[in-house]
Amino acid sequence: MAILQRFWTVLKSNLNHLIGRAEDPERMLNQMLLDMQEQLISAKKQVAMSIADEKRLLQQYEQEKQLSIEWEKRAMLAVKAGNDDLATQALARQADHAKQAQGFEQNWHVQKNAVEQLKTALQKLSEKINEAKRKKNLLIARAKRAQAQQQITETMNGLSGAGSFETIERMEEKIDRMEAEAQATTELANEIVSDDLMNQFEKLEVSETSDALAALKQKMGVIAPASSMEPSETVKKNTLAEIEKQIEAEIAAKR
Repeated sequence: MAILQRFWTVLKSNLNHLIGRAEDPERMLNQMLLDMQEQLISAKKQVAMSIADEKRLLQQYEQEKQLSIEWEKRAMLAVKAGNDDLATQALARQADHAKQAQGFEQNWHVQKNAVEQLKTALQKLSEKINEAKRKKNLLIARAKRAQAQQQITETMNGLSGAGSFETIERMEEKIDRMEAEAQATTELANEIVSDDLMNQFEKLEVSETSDALAALKQKMGVIAPASSMEPSETVKKNTLAEIEKQIEAEIAAKR
C-alpha cells in the first residue's frame, strides 16, 4: 500500500508539473474571461427569469386581492338584498381569494428579495469581469516579461558553458592567425618590391661613388687624366722603340 501511495503521489506530482508548464498565462486569462462572460450571461438570464416570476407573482397577488374586494362587494350587495345565503357564499369566495392573495403576496416578497440578491450578485460579477479585463493586459505583460527574462537567463547560462567559450577562443585564435599570415604576406611583398628598388638605387650610388673617386684621384695627380691614360698606338710604338735602343746600347757598351 505504501508503494502504491508513493506511486500515485509521484504520478500526480509529474502531472501537475506538466499541466503547470502547459498553462499559458495569456490563453488562461482569455479563457477565464470567456468563462466569466458566459457566467454573466447565464446570471442575467436567471435574473431575468426571476424578475419575470416576481412580476407574475405580483400580478397574481393583485388579481387575487382585487377578486377578494369584488366578492366582498358582492356579499355586501347580497346582504342589502336580504339574501344572507348568497352573501355567505360570496364571503366564502372572498375569503378564498383573500387567502390566495396572501399566499401570492408572501411568495412575491420572497421572490422580490431573491431578485434583489441576484441583482447584487450580478453587479458584483460584472464588476469582477471589468476588473479582470483591466488586469488582463497588465498580467499578460508581466508574464511576457518574466518569460523573456527566463529565456535570457537560460541563454546566458548556455553561453557560460565551457564548449561555447572554447569555440569562441578557438575562432579568435584562428582569426588572429589568419590576420598575422595576411600581414606577413603583405610585408613580404612590400620587401621584395622595396629590395628591387633599393638595388637599382644602390647601383646608381656605386657608379656615382666610382666616378667621384676617379675624379678625386685625377685631382690629386695619382692617376693621369682620362685622355692621357689611353695613349694612341703611335705613342706606344715610339716608346717601345726607344726602350729597345736603350737596351741595345747597354749591351754594346758591355762588350
